[in-house]
Amino acid sequence: MKRSTVVILVVVGVVLVLFFWFKNGYNSMVKEQEGVQTAWSQVENVYQRRADLIPNLVNTVKGYAAHESQTLEGVVNARAKATQLTVDPENLTPEKLAAYQEAQGELGAALGKLLAIQENYPDLKANENFLALQSQLEGTENRISTERMKFNEAAKRYNVLIRVFPKSIIASLFGFEKMPYFQAKEGADVAPAVEF
Repeated sequence: MKRSTVVILVVVGVVLVLFFWFKNGYNSMVKEQEGVQTAWSQVENVYQRRADLIPNLVNTVKGYAAHESQTLEGVVNARAKATQLTVDPENLTPEKLAAYQEAQGELGAALGKLLAIQENYPDLKANENFLALQSQLEGTENRISTERMKFNEAAKRYNVLIRVFPKSIIASLFGFEKMPYFQAKEGADVAPAVEF
């Protein structure tokens, strides 16, 4: 073989190796990015489930606790605020995630007050509808926790993939950005005081 043919074959080989390396790196980043977006959609799904259960719970409590209107209004308002705030998974920034978490946290706090009302109403504590809704809400809260954990795991896989060398080169060339994580609210590490 001529020397020029060998050089051409080597150059073509190197170009093909680089092409497939870039292609595989880019495709793996897209796959992980889609995984994060899917995980985010599931987080929103379980938050929506919680929001859908709230009107039924509020109506059940209304029948027993008509004079607790301030608590009931607080839950309704917190639900409205939480369901109005949406985050596009393709545009997920730490600020948007924090605002979303804050709205959901306000709803969780309002729900806690609503569920505390049951202590004042023995008939409400025994009401089958209330107990079923309370059980569904508890299950939904567990699902929220699980889906947030899955989202964080998907975000971690994606973030590691785009930050390790040499794939970080592909990530910077094609604009793959780090995804934020769900984080505990400030003060969540301090146990609440229980007083009787």
